[in-house]
Order: sequence, then structure tokens, then C-alpha cells
Amino acid sequence: MGKKLINDPDNVVQEMIEGIVMASNQRLEQLNDYNIVVRKDAPIEKVALVSGGGSGHEPAHAGYVGQGMLDAAVAGDVFTSPTPDAIFEAIKAVDSGNGVLLIIKNYTGDIMNFEMAAEMAAAEGIEVDHVVVNDDVAVEDSLYTTGRRGVAGTVFVHKIAGAKAAQGADLKEVKRSAEKAIKNVRTKGMAINPCQLPAADKSTFSLEEDEMEMGIGIHGEPGTEKTKLKKVDQIVELLLDDILSDLEIKKDEKAALMINGMGGTPLMELYIANRKANQLLKDKGINIYKTYIGEFMTSLEMEGLSITILKLDDDLINLLEAESEINLL
Repeated sequence: MGKKLINDPDNVVQEMIEGIVMASNQRLEQLNDYNIVVRKDAPIEKVALVSGGGSGHEPAHAGYVGQGMLDAAVAGDVFTSPTPDAIFEAIKAVDSGNGVLLIIKNYTGDIMNFEMAAEMAAAEGIEVDHVVVNDDVAVEDSLYTTGRRGVAGTVFVHKIAGAKAAQGADLKEVKRSAEKAIKNVRTKGMAINPCQLPAADKSTFSLEEDEMEMGIGIHGEPGTEKTKLKKVDQIVELLLDDILSDLEIKKDEKAALMINGMGGTPLMELYIANRKANQLLKDKGINIYKTYIGEFMTSLEMEGLSITILKLDDDLINLLEAESEINLL
């Protein structure tokens, strides 16, 4: 059984939320008795953004609550969607009368519960719309989803939609910007070691010392292919090949590159992966406008990484560069 720095497995999410709020320098607060993080100044006169999902992906999603990004993040149990009731509470807390956009990762439980909460909010006269992030090129359908999964690219959607909302755009315009980001973002990930849920007595899948999983999700699920471990340059090439064969990006076009750690990967290894990713993209004539390296969408202590490419135009660049108090992005 793996070791964890926790107290009671049943209390990990509640205690984590309390810790996040305490670390926010009075910017955030926890909503009532729910595992919901909201901006302390909410509601604000603008379109409100709400996201969330199962815990275990930190800093997603609570780490992106703040000026220029999300107004609320709803945390479910580890790798489990939050309930419709909790999502509804978050919607009510941040709605200023300008409408609320829900940013949902494409997992069946998340979509069902967020849509149910939207219906509850609509019944109370709150204008709600939603977008579904499906950036993972690894699988079309999986145990958890119909269609492609939503993974690290979700963070770019938070930033783009958050910037548009902060500019005072209406709900339709904010949704349009979010959908533009979704259309232009692709991700693929891999792992060399699995993760273990706080209350579990074994890992979510098993790998031999000389094996790796390609195409992993973010809920500890195995990938699409178990292969012999390769050097990181070869791994990066395989991941990028799949991303670029799916994303239509031409020579001289601009892109943002994210090298995302899965929770247990040293920064040293992410930088080495970034070195190869930069070389490959430059060889293809793709202009890397900005690079992001670190942990953005994790899977507990899984060792591995994902690569995300966001194809940019001037509009998306302006939104990506817009001011935000979230220094992660």
C-alpha cells in the first residue's frame, strides 16, 4: 500500500479545501457546508464562470478561482463528480444577473450533474449555459466518457473564457470564446507509474519497471497502450505526432505549449521533455508563442506527463495575455 500524507481518507477533500482557502490571502472562501471555493468578492457584475469535477487533479480546479479566471470551483470526492446540489449552490453564489457559464470536462458523470444543476438554476430564473472540453486525442470513447475526454486543455479554456468575461462580454460572447479555445486545443498524456486513491489499498493499474502507459486519462485510468519504456525524447515525439495529426496547424502559425506534470513527476523531467517538444515544433515551423511548464491538471501522485497544444490567433493571444491574479497561467 502506498504512503500518503493525509489524516482520515474520508476527510481529504474537506481538509484540502480548508487549506486552499487559508492559503489564498483572503481572496477565496468556502461556501457554506459544501466543498466549493468561490471568490470572496462574488458575485461580480459580469458573466460568472463555474467549473469543477472530482478532486485529485490539483491545482485544478480550485487553483484557478480568481480575477480573470473562474468565479467558483466545485470539488467532488476524489475522481468523482460533484453533486448537482453542490453545483447549483455554486451557480447561485456567483450569479450577478449577467448569466453563468459552466465549463465541464467531458466525463459522463460531470456532464449529467452539471446539466442537472443548470436546469435547477434555470428554474430559479438564472441564465446558465455550458461548454464541454474534449481535448484528449488518445481515446474517442472510454469507460468514463462518450467522445473524447477533457484533460489539461481545460485550463486554457478557463483562462480564455475568464479573460473574455472580465472584459464585460455577454454570455453568448464568453461561450463563443470558450468554444474557440476548445476547438483549437489538443492534449495527450502518458505515465510511467500509476496513482492510488486515498482510501484504496492498491494502485489504479499496474506497470512493470520497464513499462509505460500511453494515452492515460486523469482519473487513474490506464492508457490506450502499454509498451516498453522509451527515452523521453521518443515519448514526446509520439505524443506530439498524435496531437499534430489531429490539430490542423500550419507552418508559421502560433501556438501555446503546455508540458503538464501528472502529480509525481520532477520538474527536471518536464524541462527535458519541453526541450524536445520545442525542437520538434520549431522543426515543423510552428511558432511557439508561449510555453507553460508545471502541474496544471494532475492525477494524484501519478508519474508521467501530458502535452497540450493551443493553436492561437490574435484574438486568443489577447485573451491569453489578459491580466489575471492566477499566477499559474
